[in-house]
Amino acid sequence: MVVNRKKLSEETTERVERGDISGKKVDAYFRLLERINKEILPHDVIVNNQFTRWFKDGNVDREDIRHFLVQFSVFSNLFIEAQLKKAINAPTLEAMHSSKEILLNELGVVFRNPNPRRVEAGSDIEPDLVCTEGTVDGGTFRFAAAHFEWLLRMNSHVGLTFSDVGKRRHGTKSTLFFCDELSRLYGSDDPHVGLGASFSVENWAAAGFWKELVSGLEKFKKREVPQLPLAFFTWHDRVEDQHAAHTWDELEEEYFAMDLNEDKFIQSGRDMLDGVNAFWKGLNEDRLRRDRDRKLG
Repeated sequence: MVVNRKKLSEETTERVERGDISGKKVDAYFRLLERINKEILPHDVIVNNQFTRWFKDGNVDREDIRHFLVQFSVFSNLFIEAQLKKAINAPTLEAMHSSKEILLNELGVVFRNPNPRRVEAGSDIEPDLVCTEGTVDGGTFRFAAAHFEWLLRMNSHVGLTFSDVGKRRHGTKSTLFFCDELSRLYGSDDPHVGLGASFSVENWAAAGFWKELVSGLEKFKKREVPQLPLAFFTWHDRVEDQHAAHTWDELEEEYFAMDLNEDKFIQSGRDMLDGVNAFWKGLNEDRLRRDRDRKLG
C-alpha cells in the first residue's frame, strides 16, 4: 500500500505562495511522506492481515463468530476510553471538536445532516440512526444509535448477552494489549505521538479489513443466521471509505501547523500498528488452536 501525493492542497499552496510556508518546510513534508510509504504503510497489519483474509471466505462456525464478537466488543467498548483521552489531550480546539464528533457519535448522538446519504434497502437499523455524515452539534442522542448497542443486537443472535461482552475481563491478553496501546498512543498527551498513532489507525481502518469482515459475516449469515444484523460492520465500512482521503488531508494540515517531531510520529505510528497487529494475530492464533483441538477431539 503506497500512497503517492506529489501535490499540496490549494490552501497549503496559497500559503506557500504568500511566503507563510517555506520551500524548506515543503521539502521536509515530502520527505516525511516518503518515510511513511517506507516505514508505516507496508506494516503487516495493513498489507497482510491473515485473520481477516481467512475470515472473508466465510468458513466460520458459531464458535468462531462468538469468540470474534466477544473480542471485538471489548475493543469497541474500550475504544471509547482512548477516544475520550484523545479529546481531552487534543492540541487545538478544532482537534478537540473532531475527536468529540467521533466520541459522541460512538455513544449515540446521531449525525445531523440536512442531506444525508440513505442507507441501502434492507438495513437492519432505522435509517435515521445510521447517517454517516454531518455533525453531532445539534444532533439527537438515542440509546439505539450507540454503536455498542448495534453490536449487542448482533451478539444476541449467536447466544451472547450483555454480561458476556465488552468488559476487560472478557478480553484475551492480545486484545487487552491492543486496547492499552490505543489508550497510551492514540490518546497520548504528546501531540507528536498522538498524531502518529491516529494517522496509522486511520490508514489501517481504510485498508479494507472492514470489507473482509463484512464479506465473511454475510456468508455466515446466509448459511446459518438469516436474521443476523450486520449494521455495526457495514456502517463502519461505509464511513472508512469516506475517511480514507481525509486522513492525508489532515496530516498535511497538521504538519504545516506545528513543528512535528518526525521520529516520534513514525515510531508511534509503528508502535500503534504493532498493537493493532497483536489483536488480529491473537484472533488468528485462537482460531488455529480451535482448529487443532477439533481435529484432535
